[in-house]
Amino acid sequence: MKQTDDRSRRRFLKASSLLGLTAAFSPCTIAEAFTNSDSKTNQKERIMTQTSAAQTGEQATAIRPFHWNFSDAEVTDLRRRVNGTKWPEREQVADASQGVQLSTMQKLARYWGTDYDWRKGEAKLKAVPHFVTEIDGLDIHFIHVRSKHENALPMIVTHGWPGSIIEQMKIIEPLTNPTAHGGTAADAFHLVIPSLPGYGFSAKPTKPGWNPVSIAKAWATLMQRLGYTKYVAQGGDWGNAVSEVMALQQPPGLLGIHTNMAATVPPDVSNALAMGGPAPAGLSPEEKNAWDQLVDFYKNGLGYALEMNNRPQTLYGIVDSPVGLAAWMIDHDIRSYQMIARAFDGKPEGLSRDDVLDNITLYWLTNTAISSARLYWDTRHTLPPGGGFFDVRGIKIPVAVSAFAEEIYQAPKSWAEKAYAKLIFYNSHDKGTHFAAWEQTDLFVSDLRAAFKSLRSA
Repeated sequence: MKQTDDRSRRRFLKASSLLGLTAAFSPCTIAEAFTNSDSKTNQKERIMTQTSAAQTGEQATAIRPFHWNFSDAEVTDLRRRVNGTKWPEREQVADASQGVQLSTMQKLARYWGTDYDWRKGEAKLKAVPHFVTEIDGLDIHFIHVRSKHENALPMIVTHGWPGSIIEQMKIIEPLTNPTAHGGTAADAFHLVIPSLPGYGFSAKPTKPGWNPVSIAKAWATLMQRLGYTKYVAQGGDWGNAVSEVMALQQPPGLLGIHTNMAATVPPDVSNALAMGGPAPAGLSPEEKNAWDQLVDFYKNGLGYALEMNNRPQTLYGIVDSPVGLAAWMIDHDIRSYQMIARAFDGKPEGLSRDDVLDNITLYWLTNTAISSARLYWDTRHTLPPGGGFFDVRGIKIPVAVSAFAEEIYQAPKSWAEKAYAKLIFYNSHDKGTHFAAWEQTDLFVSDLRAAFKSLRSA
């Protein structure tokens, strides 16, 4: 009975959780879903938006400087709410199997409500140029930093959930100014770092239809609008989904992509995971490690995705409680959670306490807890049904892969070679969790410099 129940649960997860989040990612639907068609919700709306844009002319496509300020009253209210948290009793177990542990959250709240200074993180954000532009009726926010080096390669970098543009702040200087950070002028990039729709400073969609397909097309429009005729794309988490969809759409000028959360799971492995069966025979040690990581994630790590995939509007509690929001966000996957918990235990590794709280505070002050969650719902409900988030998508343009040991799963080279017809770079690392650019900046930057060398003269 237990085995039957477990298999039924796996089938449910396949249909309605992260395995099914990026519906239409399977090769059988690539042509119609990604290359030639819009999402079913957006087709009519896009025509209306284009008509409206044509009427407003240059104003609709203008690149506009963006500035913001959060008042002292907003920051004070946040601190008041943190310090007024109503706490539950502690968990009944000695580990994190019941969720984010009470001791971790109380340490986080104690620091957040006393010594943490949002203005320091805000100053770092304000030190780089911010812009907005309207695409398909929505204001898209982005950071745009041009290198001083003449032949720099333009790159659009996309964050995921529970991330934001704060994830990419540490890579801006070494990638745009490589000669000051151990590189050469030939390693330089121009960087475009957008906020996903409903995230950060981008506008919140008022209708369904913003999913990886529509976002990928918007990003191509953005790069064209900025005047970049040749460029590359990078992403992890949702950023990987958007970048891989861009690779499938093949907009003019896109030379290749880099991912730190590759979609390489072979069909037999994906099917076995969905059915709750044993691992396929003949897996190498690296492949078996990936299998074990995926089994654990699908069994224990999908709570957040299930809710946002199905009922994001129900999450009123994380809009009203900053500590509730923080717990929701750091419970993304077990290994990044453990790394964040160690930071609040006084043992910081890739991320400091301020790093973690800068990101959560940005979500709080922009009130984007629910609007960001809708990306999960939109992807499931406004795209045709298809394969899973990590399933092979049949990309034909050049792809570079960085595989970090403590990511949701560390993509084996053998899988990457089969998944990507033009794999131009692969590197595995023995450390690093889900937030590679933010947490393992030096390794991430080194990989990006090496990954795109062969494309710079294209």
